[in-house]
Amino acid sequence: MVDRHSAARSRPGQSRELVSAGRLLIVEDEPDVAELLRYNLAKEGYEVLAVPNGADAVKTARDASPDVILLDIMIPQLNGWEVCRRLKSDAETRAIPIIMVTGRVEEGDKILGFEVGADDYVTKPFSPRELLARIRAVVRRSRPGAAVDRRLHLRVGELVINRERFEVTMKGKVVELTPKEFDLLATLVATPGRVFGREELLDLVWGRDGFVEPRTVDVHVARLRAKFTAVRVPAPAIDTVRGIGYRFREPAA
Repeated sequence: MVDRHSAARSRPGQSRELVSAGRLLIVEDEPDVAELLRYNLAKEGYEVLAVPNGADAVKTARDASPDVILLDIMIPQLNGWEVCRRLKSDAETRAIPIIMVTGRVEEGDKILGFEVGADDYVTKPFSPRELLARIRAVVRRSRPGAAVDRRLHLRVGELVINRERFEVTMKGKVVELTPKEFDLLATLVATPGRVFGREELLDLVWGRDGFVEPRTVDVHVARLRAKFTAVRVPAPAIDTVRGIGYRFREPAA
């Protein structure tokens, strides 16, 4: 069941754009926390939808197309990590920014959140003003043109990256990647030969408003290579540039 709390209706002569700052979906099973979020965000002009469990979150995200999802982790039916993974693996919902808002403060929990596709991670207790700033930041990053290359299909030799289907193949074999691994690979492959610094990759793939350390890039590159090896196909030629970062080397003709 979806709980709705819309921004106030427009006054005479006031445009709808000034009334609604956007549509937000809150996924939170604690009524007090959900109400705190709803109150502060509606006050800022947002239309707010709220659901208490993971199954409703997936359905509402598909039906209502919110501008941002605020997602708790420890929720009934499907936990937040699984909700995030499903939404980021679905072409209809993949582009919706997700901010995890949770009491889980361990570094491993945060890293897992980003690995399943979260765009930012906020721990409880949180500052409503900081959360609002983070919402605005992920919306800015999600606008068209924010990425280096948004072509739906990239093909280099026998490596094919299909953004529309969220699929990577090498020599015809599908290689299963997480959303961040997919975005990292697509960013590198889009401009062969260009050297990307770790900090630049964090900006382009993760955004710098969340909790992400530069070594996260190294971990994801290692996992990328391993996943290609696991299905017995050559890994993309991603070279380590010592002291700087990474580049994709186009295979020799």
